[in-house]
Amino acid sequence: MKITFLGTGTSQGIPVIGSTHPVCLSDDKRDKRLRVSILIEWNDYVYVIDCGPDFRYQMLRANVTKINGVLFTHEHADHVSGLDDLRPFSFQIGSVPIYAQKRVMDDLSYRFEYIFNDKNKYPGAPSVQQNIIKNKEFKLQNLTFLPIEVNHGLLKIFGYRFHNVAYLTDVKTIDNIEKDKLKNLDILIINAIRYKSHHSHLNLEEALILIEELQPKKAYLTHISHHLGFHSEVVKTLPKNVFLAYDELVLEL
Repeated sequence: MKITFLGTGTSQGIPVIGSTHPVCLSDDKRDKRLRVSILIEWNDYVYVIDCGPDFRYQMLRANVTKINGVLFTHEHADHVSGLDDLRPFSFQIGSVPIYAQKRVMDDLSYRFEYIFNDKNKYPGAPSVQQNIIKNKEFKLQNLTFLPIEVNHGLLKIFGYRFHNVAYLTDVKTIDNIEKDKLKNLDILIINAIRYKSHHSHLNLEEALILIEELQPKKAYLTHISHHLGFHSEVVKTLPKNVFLAYDELVLEL
């Protein structure tokens, strides 16, 4: 299995438009972060978790020529607004399978009505195959995915566990019953937005406390803002089993 970090930034990405913050002006490639997403590949299967506004470029940059489907964590724009760019894949395979909880699917149906309205479908729009998922495990091909319900402020969203890997983004808190699903992980991928507290995201201190509690073998931090600082400096402060993810980082399992 291979996991590629397509994007590791927050909703604005890094650099932020018009910002003169030193991190936004950095020449270090690792400080340039597209909106958060990962690519999962195993056997001959290819799935994406979330397709935000940078999806088209992420697919080109990673040389992705086919996908089998898209899983969504939640409905915020930085996670879903690239839906229309499923178009080439839809032309290739027909309806692209997408997976989301009902609230998220309803939101997508409203925002992308021209894609979901079969009676008055816009010519050339992508076609999607809707798959409503609940908080229980499901299979994609021969791999089991287990949703992890987390709290993004007041919003209940999904992370996913697969192959002893958990991908959690936009987390602020996790209820104990969901934490039980995160035992004995080889890899935990989790958000850490900045040093200062945030109303709906873990800051670095909170993320490290949670990592210490869950005890994965390795942890990778994502959904990072420029306020966390330079990649080259932050990595020096992290525990030995915690790493700062960056765009195009590949994990081989």
